[in-house]
Amino acid sequence: MLNEIDLSRADLNLLVLFQVVLEECHVGRAAARLNLSPSAVSHGLGRLRQLLNDPLFLRTPKGVVPTARAVELTEPVADILARVRSVISTAERFNPATSARRFTIGAPDGVSAVVLHPLLTELARIAPRIDIGICQILPSPARVWHSAIADLEARAMDIAIVPVDDVPLRFEKRLVYEETFVVAMRAGHPFADDPSLDRYCEMQHVVVSESGDPYGFVDEQLARQGRTRRIALTVPNFMFALAIIAETDLIAALPKRFVAMYAARFRVRSLNAPIPLPDFRLHAVAPKVAMLDTGLSWLFSMLGKPTEGRQK
Repeated sequence: MLNEIDLSRADLNLLVLFQVVLEECHVGRAAARLNLSPSAVSHGLGRLRQLLNDPLFLRTPKGVVPTARAVELTEPVADILARVRSVISTAERFNPATSARRFTIGAPDGVSAVVLHPLLTELARIAPRIDIGICQILPSPARVWHSAIADLEARAMDIAIVPVDDVPLRFEKRLVYEETFVVAMRAGHPFADDPSLDRYCEMQHVVVSESGDPYGFVDEQLARQGRTRRIALTVPNFMFALAIIAETDLIAALPKRFVAMYAARFRVRSLNAPIPLPDFRLHAVAPKVAMLDTGLSWLFSMLGKPTEGRQK
């Protein structure tokens, strides 16, 4: 948006002024919000017009309207100001009782559903102005969970909660909780009367898979016993799977804690699987360099406890 020569005469306050005028569509109201005189706002707009080589706002009897160029700049300017505010907020001394920070946590929906309620309850008690954004990480093969590492390094999210034990040494991890999978089905499903392995393999199954690949860790366990099952449907997240099994005869292997949270609401029940299924350790992961941010470090500490284990 600005070249090097322009940056030497640019003023960050002009971008704030641009954003407020855009929101108010009126110079006088924008001036009131900024505690400036209308003439000062007009002067600032004049500087912006020269800087950006566009009229930006056109006068009308009811105020001003943005030009096509101004509309085009709306999102980039908002992004610049958000990043600047984030930098400044991390430089301030962090106090959870008064902080108005916003943090982004990435997790599969079956994990965020378990973690979010106790986290929000605690934030309401000790950090009422802190906001949380949830970024869904779609269920994938174990090797693909590590794409979350790239997102953390790109600061697309602050913390990821994923079922990985090995993370690069430049990352911090904390055990949030351990999870196992159960067989979930609608209330009154006939499988509950005969939850044998033979009957399990005869059932029609729904599998949670981002890519639509119907082969998962349950199928690996079945293959060890020379068994297979029919995958009648794949869906991209756990909540979708829960809604489907609540109204059909499909069954699914779903996280035990997740199912327990929503069993009554969806009228579903769960049983132990007729084959041994692996347990999963859900870890909060964040770059160690990001932990220099006391606010992020504080939130990270609320999600679990440090874990020992092999890292690479």
